[in-house]
Amino acid sequence: MEVQSTPIDGLVLVRPRSFEDDRGSFCETWNQKAFDDVVGGHVQFVQANESRSMAGTLRGLHFQAPPHAQGKLVRVSRGSVLDVAVDVRKGSPTYGQHHAALLTEHNRWQFYVPPGFAHGFLALEDDTVFQYLCTALYNKESEGGLLWNDPDLGIDWGMEQPLVSPKDQEAARFAAFDSPFMV
Repeated sequence: MEVQSTPIDGLVLVRPRSFEDDRGSFCETWNQKAFDDVVGGHVQFVQANESRSMAGTLRGLHFQAPPHAQGKLVRVSRGSVLDVAVDVRKGSPTYGQHHAALLTEHNRWQFYVPPGFAHGFLALEDDTVFQYLCTALYNKESEGGLLWNDPDLGIDWGMEQPLVSPKDQEAARFAAFDSPFMV
């Protein structure tokens, strides 16, 4: 497994080994021991989700508050996305900063976003399939979000008018956000 660190503690990119020949390819997309070695502890996933999006669809920036906080291991099985995580852990030296990663079906990078981050992605191709494993079950009462185009976050999505849900258009501004996460 190839590992790429990021400037924000806790966020990590991993790429499982892939084997290709004239018949096609094989990739082990998940290995508990290898992943635990990468993150330095045991991470247990309890829910798997998949979304399909047309090009220009932006989903996020979402999180679940404690005690239902979710970590996510995200990947693209078809198409490509710009994937973004924002540090919302009070006391973190990178509080309010974000990291973006290009995830595609071809580069096979996976992005681990632990609890304490708001997460979102922009589909760059039609029929993009985005898959993610979650460390906690979905809990509607715990869901929250930050405004995807908040100038205080300074995220360059590379697109001015993405397709965004009404709920995501009304998410909290970072300046008014009282984070429930601590370092």
